[in-house]
Amino acid sequence: MSDRPLLLVSNDDGVDAPGVIALRKALATFADVYTVAPQTEQSAKSHSITLHHPLRFHEVEEHVWAVDGTPADCVYVAFFLKDLLPRRPDMVVSGINHGPNLGNDVHYSGTVAAAREGALRGVRSIALSSSSSDMEGAAQYAKRFCKQLLQTTAPAGQAILLNVNFPSVPPKGVRATRLGFRLYSDDVEVRDDPRGRHYLWIGGPGGATSEPVEGADTEALDEGFISVTPLSIEATQPDHLGVAAYVAGTKGAP
Repeated sequence: MSDRPLLLVSNDDGVDAPGVIALRKALATFADVYTVAPQTEQSAKSHSITLHHPLRFHEVEEHVWAVDGTPADCVYVAFFLKDLLPRRPDMVVSGINHGPNLGNDVHYSGTVAAAREGALRGVRSIALSSSSSDMEGAAQYAKRFCKQLLQTTAPAGQAILLNVNFPSVPPKGVRATRLGFRLYSDDVEVRDDPRGRHYLWIGGPGGATSEPVEGADTEALDEGFISVTPLSIEATQPDHLGVAAYVAGTKGAP
């Protein structure tokens, strides 16, 4: 058995996307890399899991599999399909996504969801996204980040989950950040198909602006830095426990 770390790689752009190819080549210089990724693009699928129809998969090449499901499906399959991996992975690495995943994007992102699925399984995980087309350059930074993440020790019972974004320009450096907030031109258009039937097109014209938040990932990218943001899989909001108690009827009105 190899004494090199075992890294599970996935993404949401599809198994043949340039970002994931560059990533696995860079990581293979120091680790045993197994890729289980969507057969086709699955952007903005968030953490959806396929429960109501069967999944098909095939081996693309040695240690690379394509699954016709979501990013979370892919990581789930890698963990629980017998003998797909030689052992439990030391890390889940998702990306490199073509486009950023900043601020509230993390709730929609399939890239982040693949990493989150690893963290839910107790494995340190990292999601990588880039505003630049220089995937080889981003992959070299990713290699460094993954090596350093392997050296960390997580608090008991908590898996580390990091969200990394690369700017559109050559990076000035790296910053540890918090999540910012992105504003989109949200809209729903009603259109007609050639047979006169209505259909909906959601999402607006594209593009986003950011609210100014000091120390945020959005601020870092705007200033040309790589952002490294720790995420939590603990969804409880402790500041609202009093509201929950009042709604439940177990506490008097505030």
